Amino acid sequence: MTQTPRILAFSGSARRDSLNKKLLASVVEATRTAGGEVTLVDLNDFVLPLYHGDLEAADGLPPNAAKLIELIIQHQALLIASPEYNSMITPLLKNTLDWCTRADENPFPGRVAAVVSASPGMFGGIRSMTLARQLLTHLGCHVISAQCILPQADKAFDPTGRLKDPRAQKSAQAVAEQLVQTTARLSA
Repeated sequence: MTQTPRILAFSGSARRDSLNKKLLASVVEATRTAGGEVTLVDLNDFVLPLYHGDLEAADGLPPNAAKLIELIIQHQALLIASPEYNSMITPLLKNTLDWCTRADENPFPGRVAAVVSASPGMFGGIRSMTLARQLLTHLGCHVISAQCILPQADKAFDPTGRLKDPRAQKSAQAVAEQLVQTTARLSA
């Protein structure tokens, strides 16, 4: 009997009405439909100080970093929405990943990861997605090839928060299906 893939999902945006949180919600729903068990967390519930080596040396690992590390360990895969700030990943996402690597043992190697990105611009966050994928690969994750970028994301959702464009829905489903299938295959 195959175990249901456990996937931890979060967005690198703290904004309440974040376009990336909306896209993530769509991909989370598609991932559950594809057979994944998803734990969706909001990084607002895991506030961390800006990483600083002297702070770590003086105070150790912040409790919220320890909680996130434990969540990563409890899941076989990650689903991350990577917003784009000035063509880069957000400081929130980078800081979160940096703190999580400070565990006694890096929790990322062997995890499957998928990255999605939304932006009101024409590029849909592809630049931040590329950087986030590169960072996750460096940390030891197996990053799936399927991608979901959402250009003009400020016009992409209906009043209920659902994606309006069938192509965007298909892209979200493709990421979800590949994430679940790859995680199941690599965890078997």
